[in-house]
Amino acid sequence: MITTRAKSRALGAATVAVLGLLPACSAGSLGSSDDGGGGGTTITWLTGAEQDDQLQAQAVVDAFEQAHPGITVEIEGRPGGGEGDNLVKTRLQTGTMADVFNYNSGSLFQQIAPANNLTPIDASTVETVDDSYLPQVSVGEDVYGVPYGNAFGGGVMYNREVFERVGVEVPTTWAELVAAAERIKAAGIAPVVQTYQDTWTAQLLVLADFHNVAAANPSFAQDYTAGKAKFATDRAARAGFEHLQEIHDKQLVNADFASTRVEDGMRALAAGEGAMYPMLSLNVSTLQVVAPDAVEDVGFFALPGQDAAANGLTAWYPDGVYIPKSTTGEELEAAQQLAAFIASPPGCEAIATVVTPTGPYLAEGCELPSDVPQITRDVSAYFDADAQSPALEFLSPVKGPALEQILVEVGSGIRTATDGAALYDQDVQKQAQQLGLEGW
Repeated sequence: MITTRAKSRALGAATVAVLGLLPACSAGSLGSSDDGGGGGTTITWLTGAEQDDQLQAQAVVDAFEQAHPGITVEIEGRPGGGEGDNLVKTRLQTGTMADVFNYNSGSLFQQIAPANNLTPIDASTVETVDDSYLPQVSVGEDVYGVPYGNAFGGGVMYNREVFERVGVEVPTTWAELVAAAERIKAAGIAPVVQTYQDTWTAQLLVLADFHNVAAANPSFAQDYTAGKAKFATDRAARAGFEHLQEIHDKQLVNADFASTRVEDGMRALAAGEGAMYPMLSLNVSTLQVVAPDAVEDVGFFALPGQDAAANGLTAWYPDGVYIPKSTTGEELEAAQQLAAFIASPPGCEAIATVVTPTGPYLAEGCELPSDVPQITRDVSAYFDADAQSPALEFLSPVKGPALEQILVEVGSGIRTATDGAALYDQDVQKQAQQLGLEGW
């Protein structure tokens, strides 16, 4: 499952090293946190243990403690993946969770039983949160989290100079994308970059297509979770598999697609050797590393579907910052203040000092820095136009573990789109049954 920034690294989207589980550590500005009287309040914050997770939290804490000198925040680290998920659930169930923690938003947030385990965020703070984010951290009328970081999109990175030179426009339908790809191919450039050595990247033409699926069938996510809708039998949902087969069958991909990694794909895109790369805007960080001088040459557009009028972005939302019910008294008040700070311009600015934004911040008054990459500006434009909707994982907990391997086979011509979709439905069934969902 491709999730928000902190956990999408399980798919290989980040390039930083995993540090492992860290012990609790004091923030750098703790010496000034007693408000000169030797008292003050200390709270703990459980966040990811990866290097950029820790740096991001530290930047927020430093700024927060400066603004709130009577509060000390101690940062703890947790592992990623399933081990980290189990740790969060165990600590919530046993009442030993840190005073504040960040975790997934969307469907995975629902799996931690928020009504039983979390304290709602103060109403004054909720008012500062973008309406598009609230459903990702709410149960009924209660809002339990604030956005931590910024949103990002799934779609297509493209070389702007190649598009201009060849004379093609950003497509708003799949037919237009294929026509542009054929014209680019005739110019001697690989139209669509694929990097199957990193198998997770084969998923983008399916996962980033969900805005189009939802536009065609608004109840798909609900029916899918209930076992009523299937990829193989729903025409809109099957389209992503068909797109993957089509670009292979028409030889619209780079010749070395099977052995190419993300970094190589980014270099090819930046150099104009490839024109389009289905990808998460999250990976602008990889582009900045491998081709820093060409970042502004690369733009981003939403993966188009059949209907230009419904063209829009499949969006991934940031983690939420939550407060467990075990946090009480002065610590609860301090935790609410930290949540409010994170969902404020100073909090966003602190994050921006260590992490390049990959899309908009979803809190009132949080503006993107003027020097963000073109990719980020393009993603933000879809939010500004309200032309975005959640990725499937924010609406349903169901995702089979074999999707990337199946899609590599479809994209390599080993398996047809129809067979791939049917096989994935079988894979999904096993996972849904493990979750104990009705209808499977």
